[in-house]
Amino acid sequence: MAKSNKKSSEGDGEPLIRNRRARFDYLITDTLECGMRLTGTEVKSLRKGLASLQEGFVRADGDPPQLHLYGVHIAEYPNAAPAFQHNPIRTRKLLAHKREIRKFARASLAKGVTIVPLEIHWLNGRAKLLIGLGTGKKNYDKRQALKAKAHRRDIQQGH
Repeated sequence: MAKSNKKSSEGDGEPLIRNRRARFDYLITDTLECGMRLTGTEVKSLRKGLASLQEGFVRADGDPPQLHLYGVHIAEYPNAAPAFQHNPIRTRKLLAHKREIRKFARASLAKGVTIVPLEIHWLNGRAKLLIGLGTGKKNYDKRQALKAKAHRRDIQQGH
């Protein structure tokens, strides 16, 4: 059976799972879209939106450096046989160009800089992870962000 050229129903490019706290807790300076090495049941769970990026982080390990995703929970696929299930919080390898990996690995060595997963979306039928270089915000920065958000909301409501 031939594949059709129709767009997939996942809504290519639009975020499926978003880490909403990341931009609140971190000042994101640079982003990178990379692929993930996943198992079949992980892909099916992602298609259903059964994942959480809240506790996740990315680390550059090894020499030459490789990016690995830690702490991201992708739920077990309910319709799969127990023999084919994956570990929900396993370490996943991220796929990107060597030059981009080296750039992020060097940047993450600086004090206070971490690599944060921002969102998972679909692109041409493949799950992509958007990661960013983040510097932790102080509490007063977070309060400023909340005030600005409330101010914008008041303006839109006409108050």
